[in-house]
Order: sequence, then C-alpha cells, then structure tokens
Amino acid sequence: MAGIEPYTFSLNDWLQTFLRLGIAVLVGTVIGLEREIKHKPAGLRTHILVSLGSALFVLTSIQIGDALRSGDALSRIIQGIAAGVGFIGGGEILRESKPDSEGMRVRGLTSAAAIWISAALGVAAGCGLWQLSLTAAAIAFIVLKLFKKLETFT
Repeated sequence: MAGIEPYTFSLNDWLQTFLRLGIAVLVGTVIGLEREIKHKPAGLRTHILVSLGSALFVLTSIQIGDALRSGDALSRIIQGIAAGVGFIGGGEILRESKPDSEGMRVRGLTSAAAIWISAALGVAAGCGLWQLSLTAAAIAFIVLKLFKKLETFT
C-alpha cells in the first residue's frame, strides 16, 4: 500500500494489543453469556465477535496512524461501527418479529441493544479504555439480569 509505512511492534505494543483485544473478548463474553443463557439467537459467539471486531477496527486505525494524524478518522470509524452493527440488530428484530392477533408483534429489541452495547464495549477496549469497558460491561450485565426480573413485576 503506497503511503502507509509498515507498523513495527515492540514487546509493549504486543502486550497492549493483546490486552485490548482480550478485554474486548471478555466484555463481549459477559454480555453474550447472559444472552446465551436466555437461549437468544444472538448469543455468546455473536457478542464476542462484535466486540472483538469493533476493537480490531479501532486498533487498525490507531496502528496505521490515521487516528493520530486526524482525530476525525477515529470518529468516522466509530460512527461506521455503530451504523454497521445497527444492521445486525435490525436483522435480529426482523427475525424475531411475528404477527399476532393485533398486528405485528416486535421482538428482539433487547438482543439488538445487547449487540449494539457489545460493539461499544469493543470500541472502548480497542481505544485502551479498559476501566470504562469493564465497568460498562458490568452495568450492562446487571441491566440484562436484574431488570428482566423487575419487568416481571409490572
């Protein structure tokens, strides 16, 4: 590729990359495991891959230097991830939608939101914001588990 200099890795770079991708897998696992336990179509592997892929897009931008030369480049990548993952979520909602006696019954919104949060967690992990990523994963897990129980009381 003309114009792009090869990126050389030091040991610290390898460790940082491994840590960021590892955290992306971890936070995707937290959300995906909850969805898997609920027997949702978008389960463990889907959420791990969405989170890992998001981190990979961010790290690619950072490592080729575009994000460092232009803060706008990283912003555009994150916007693209959010929009692209929205299509996956939209597919989940359409797949789960079934007609009922009153018209169309929409299902899958929580699964779509879980896929979306997995992407955001991966972006945070890819940017090296591991505290943010882990904290948000814990909060999302609590929302998925605890708030489901609260919904049954309403």
